[in-house]
Amino acid sequence: MFRALLKQIRACSLLSDTSGSEIIELAVSLPLLIVFAVGIYDFSSAFILKQKITHITEEAARVAANQPTSDLLSSSPCPSSICAIRNVVAEALISSGVNDCGLSTATPTKAALAWTFTTSNGNCSGLILIVNRGVTYGATLASPFQTGYTIEATSVTLKYPHQWQFNRAISLIAPGANYASGLVQSVATMQNLN
Repeated sequence: MFRALLKQIRACSLLSDTSGSEIIELAVSLPLLIVFAVGIYDFSSAFILKQKITHITEEAARVAANQPTSDLLSSSPCPSSICAIRNVVAEALISSGVNDCGLSTATPTKAALAWTFTTSNGNCSGLILIVNRGVTYGATLASPFQTGYTIEATSVTLKYPHQWQFNRAISLIAPGANYASGLVQSVATMQNLN
């Protein structure tokens, strides 16, 4: 009977021993900490990229609104006023520390008064720049004006490919999970000033 009691005491002391619990806690919490750290880094870098892209499209819309429209109906695949806008965007991407993905050498496709530049440059393919010089929208004026006012504008759309790093980290918690990569997009429109 004494031996049985001694075995029970030993078993209880083994169950109450917590010397290895720190390793188990680390093994459970480390993947969560890695996911949080990578997530914070990845989403903040996407937010910074979105801010840069927004600034670049706004600047490109300002430049585009000041460009002449006299060369838009030419047979050239890239009229000089449209190529100037493309070059502004490419230079702004480079000066912001963002890869221009070969935009400076891209040739556009034209549909009506919209030119679309698409890049396919190795690991940075999928950048899309759309310059639409034929945007119109109406404005209603206050009294004593009776008719509406049609405003001619230029719209610049920039879609930039962003590769999420979060895919690698989320697989630590949920194997097989996939966080889709996509495009960071910004659109800016400004009234034509010429």
